[in-house]
Amino acid sequence: MNYNFNWMVLWDYRELLIQGLIITLKLSITSIILSTVIGIILGILRLAKNLAVRLVASAYVEFFLNTPLIIQLFFWYFALPMIFPEPVQMWLWEHNYEFISAVIGLTIYTSTFIAEAVRAGIQSIDKGQQEAALASGLSDFQTMWYVILPQAIRVVIPPICNQFLNLTKNSSLAMTIAVPELTHQAQAIEALTFRGFEAFTAATLIYIALTITISLLMSRIERWSAKGQQIVTA
Repeated sequence: MNYNFNWMVLWDYRELLIQGLIITLKLSITSIILSTVIGIILGILRLAKNLAVRLVASAYVEFFLNTPLIIQLFFWYFALPMIFPEPVQMWLWEHNYEFISAVIGLTIYTSTFIAEAVRAGIQSIDKGQQEAALASGLSDFQTMWYVILPQAIRVVIPPICNQFLNLTKNSSLAMTIAVPELTHQAQAIEALTFRGFEAFTAATLIYIALTITISLLMSRIERWSAKGQQIVTA
C-alpha cells in the first residue's frame, strides 16, 4: 500500500497541537503536585500508630491502586456529578468539569503508587534513628518531619519520578472524557485531514520530549539530593 506523506498538515493544524500540549501540561503538572502531596500523607498514614487511621489509608490505597484508571475517570466524570442537585451539576459542566474530573482521577490513581513508595521509603530508615529522636525529646510529628521523612524522600525520588512519567503518559486517557489534550487533538487532526500517521507521529514525539524533560529534571533533583546527603554525612 502506497502512502503519500504530507507533513505540512502538522503546520497547518499546529494550533491544535499547541493547545493540546498546553492542556496536557496543565493536567500533568496539577495532578503531579496534588498526587505528590496526597501520596506522601497517605504513605505516612499507612504507618500510623492508630489502627483505624491505618485501615482507612490502606483501604484507600488498595481500592484505587487495583482499579483501572479509565474506570476511575469514567466514574468521576459520569457518576460523581449525579450525587449533586441539578443546579450544582449545571455549574460543574459550565466550569470545565471534564478537566476537573481528569485531575481528580489522575491524582487519586497516582497518589496510591506514591503512597506505597513513601511507605517503603520510611520503612527502609533504621528504626534506631526514630528511637533516638524520640529519646531526645522530639514528638512523633517532629521525628517524622525532621528526621525520618527527609531521608525517606531521598530514597523514593526514583520511584516517584517513574510515577510522574506514568502520569504524564496516562493523561492521554483524558481524551475518553472529552478533555482536549494532546492525544485528543491528534485524533481531531486525523478526523479533519485523514492524516493519522502524521498527527500521531507528532503527538508521539511531543510525549517523548515531555518524558525526557521530566526524567532530566528528576535526575538533577536526585543528584542534588544525593550531594546534600553527602554533605550532611560529612
